Amino acid sequence: MRKIRTGIIGQGRSGRNIHAKCLHERLGDRFEIAAVCDPIAERCEETHRETGCDVHTDYRTLLEDSNLDLVVNASMSDQHVPINLEVIAAGRNLLAEKPLAPTAADVDRMAQAAEKAGVLFAVFQQSRFAPTFLKLKEILDSGILGRTVMIKVAFNGFARRWDWQTLQTRVGGNLYNTGPHPLDQALQLFGDEDPAVFCLMDRVNTFGDAEDHVKIVLTGEGRPTIDLEISSCAAHAPYVYQVYGSCGGLIGDHSRLEWKYFRPQEAPEQALVRDPLPGRAYCSEELTWHADSWESSSEGLGFDYRVEAFYSSLYETMVNGAPLAVTVPQVRRQIAVIEECHRQNPLPRRFE
Repeated sequence: MRKIRTGIIGQGRSGRNIHAKCLHERLGDRFEIAAVCDPIAERCEETHRETGCDVHTDYRTLLEDSNLDLVVNASMSDQHVPINLEVIAAGRNLLAEKPLAPTAADVDRMAQAAEKAGVLFAVFQQSRFAPTFLKLKEILDSGILGRTVMIKVAFNGFARRWDWQTLQTRVGGNLYNTGPHPLDQALQLFGDEDPAVFCLMDRVNTFGDAEDHVKIVLTGEGRPTIDLEISSCAAHAPYVYQVYGSCGGLIGDHSRLEWKYFRPQEAPEQALVRDPLPGRAYCSEELTWHADSWESSSEGLGFDYRVEAFYSSLYETMVNGAPLAVTVPQVRRQIAVIEECHRQNPLPRRFE
């Protein structure tokens, strides 16, 4: 089996704990970690001890290795665009971490450069492979809940945060940090049309100057309304997903989904009555409700499961020519929504 020789830029939370860890522990038959890079040299030592890979403190020297089949850019968020462009200019296939870019124009610039250079340009969006999301999509696609009227997605919790990802200068905040995951899922459920966007942001528990509370509503003709929350001040988080349908509904979290529905063919026949109902009655009928549920396996709940699924899909693209499961135009829509959210909520910067 062919191995993809991989270089990883950044050995922090993402580069080390997500990419290097999964490639070494779960995908060693298909990927070889050939080189890692971090300006803090000791961060590279753990991966070097495990794999014997080359170590760099400057990503430019890593890019000089012409034997690399793939470069993963897991640098700090504000460095994504300039380093992505340098990876492409060096003629290397690129897997870019999220957030892909601050603006849609940045995405266009990178996509054009990749096309001109003739290299692969992929974006790391492992939540597309979350078993609960895939099951949710399967249920909606089946039509069992009728027409999907509204989908609520809430990646909420309660936390105070004071690291670099709370800073606007670092392209931080909940929307850039966490947002690419639920927003990617939401846009897949919304459909191909570009949505109208309404957004409210706030700073609540953050020690930085970027937002930590976000509310987004996406709408479009003939599309379900998307109600999306990414909040760090939700001490009670009763659901992750909730669906309103014309024949039923669904509620669930990352581990379990429950849904109920009625079958229109089993419902009593009704007709509009224009006059007052006899006896001042309200409309009342007995519907036969059907209920079902689904639980994720313990393995499916693991973060590494989604990472492995993403990389397995990427391997199929690089080795067997399969289409990318997550495309750059799809991620561009995500970035365009984020950009519009920030345009509507221009929070003043407190730190430079």
